[in-house]
Amino acid sequence: MVALVVLTSMVSHLRAAPMAADWPGWRGPTRDGQAAAGQTPPQKWSETENVVWRALLPGKGHSSPTIAGNRIYLATADAAAEEQRVLGLDQATGKIVWNTVVHRGKVDETGERNSSPASCTVACDGERLYINFFNDHAVHTSALDLDGKVLWQQRVSSFVTIRGFGSSPVVHDSVVLVSADHKAGGKLAGLDKRTGKIVWQHDRPALQNYSSPALLVLAGRPQMIVAGCNLVASFEPSTGTKLWEVAGSTETTVTTPVTDGRRIFITGGFPKSHVAAIEGDGSGQLVWQSGAGIYVPSLLVHDGYVYAVLDTGKAVCWKADTGDELWREKVDRDFFASPVMAGNRIYATNVAGVTSVFEASPQRFTLLAQNLLGDEAYASPAIAGNRLYLRHAKKGEPRQEYLWCIGQ
Repeated sequence: MVALVVLTSMVSHLRAAPMAADWPGWRGPTRDGQAAAGQTPPQKWSETENVVWRALLPGKGHSSPTIAGNRIYLATADAAAEEQRVLGLDQATGKIVWNTVVHRGKVDETGERNSSPASCTVACDGERLYINFFNDHAVHTSALDLDGKVLWQQRVSSFVTIRGFGSSPVVHDSVVLVSADHKAGGKLAGLDKRTGKIVWQHDRPALQNYSSPALLVLAGRPQMIVAGCNLVASFEPSTGTKLWEVAGSTETTVTTPVTDGRRIFITGGFPKSHVAAIEGDGSGQLVWQSGAGIYVPSLLVHDGYVYAVLDTGKAVCWKADTGDELWREKVDRDFFASPVMAGNRIYATNVAGVTSVFEASPQRFTLLAQNLLGDEAYASPAIAGNRLYLRHAKKGEPRQEYLWCIGQ
C-alpha cells in the first residue's frame, strides 16, 4: 500500500510537470507572450460557443493562468477572510484540486482601484511553484510543491505601495528572480529555488516601478533585464553580477521587456510615455523611440516587427530595426492585460472582457474577431494545448470571477 501511494504521488508530479506546449509562467514558454509553435486556439467564441469548461474561482485576483502538464495554477485573494491563496485546477475539467492559503492576515488592498492583492502570476519549473505576494508591508516569495504544500517563504523587501504590487517571479536554473521596486527603495534578488535563501540582492533607486524581470538571451548569454527607475539594467541571473546599466527608461514601467535577439524593447508610462529600442550589447545606444502611450500591456516581437496594444485601445506595428510605424488602428478601449500570440494571430483582452483577435502582419491591420466573456478582465490570456485560458469576472453583488477554457 505504501509503495502504491508513493507511485501515485510520483505519477501526479510527473503529469503536472511543464511540457513544450504549456504556459509555465508570466508571458508563456518563451517569456515573450508567444505560444509554442503549432498552437491553434479558436478565434471566435462566446459564453456558449467553443467553451470547453468554465470554472468558478474564489476571491479576486489579476494573476494570469499558469499551465503545466495536467494542472492550472492561479493566485487569488479573499479580502473578507484576509487570505492570499494559490489554486491548483485540473486542466481537463477546471475542477479545483487544491486551494492553499499562502498568507493569512495583513492583506493590503490600498492602492490603485484597478489593482488586486493577487496580481502576480505563478511560475512553475516542473518541480515547484513560485509566487510573489505583497503582505504585511513587504514582498514575500513562496514556493509550493505541485500538490499545493508550502515549502518555504522568504521576505524579499519592505514595500511602500502606491498602486499595488504585480511583479511576477522568474525561474532560471537554480534561482528564482524577484523584483520589488518602490518609492522607499526596493530590491532585486535571486533566491535559491530549493530553500528560498537569498543568493544575491541589489538595492534599487527609491522610485515606484512595477515591471517583472525579463530573462532574455543577448550577446549569446542569458541576462536578467530590468527596466524602470530611469534605468535599463542587465544582470547575470545566477550570480547577480551587474553586466551593464544605462539611462534609457522612464521612472515607472509596468511592461516586461522583450527582444529580437539584438535589441531590447521597453515601454514606460510615467512621467513619460514612450516605446524605445536600445542595443542589447550593453552600449545603451538608443536605436529608436516612439511617444506611443503604452503603460501596462507588454509588447510582442515577431519576425522582425514589434506589435503593441496601447492602453487606450489602438494596435500598432513598428519595424523592429528602424522603428518605422507601419500601421496604427483602433481595436477597442482600455487595455490592461498583455496581448498574446499564437502563430500569426494576436489575442488582446480589454478591461470590459472583450478579446479582439487580429492578424500579426506588417502589411495591414486585419481584425478577425471580437469575443465577449463576462464584463471585466485584467488578467492576461494564456495558451496551451490549442486552448485559450481567460480569467474574467462578472460584476455585481457579489462580483464573481471565472476561468474560461476556450477550445474546439
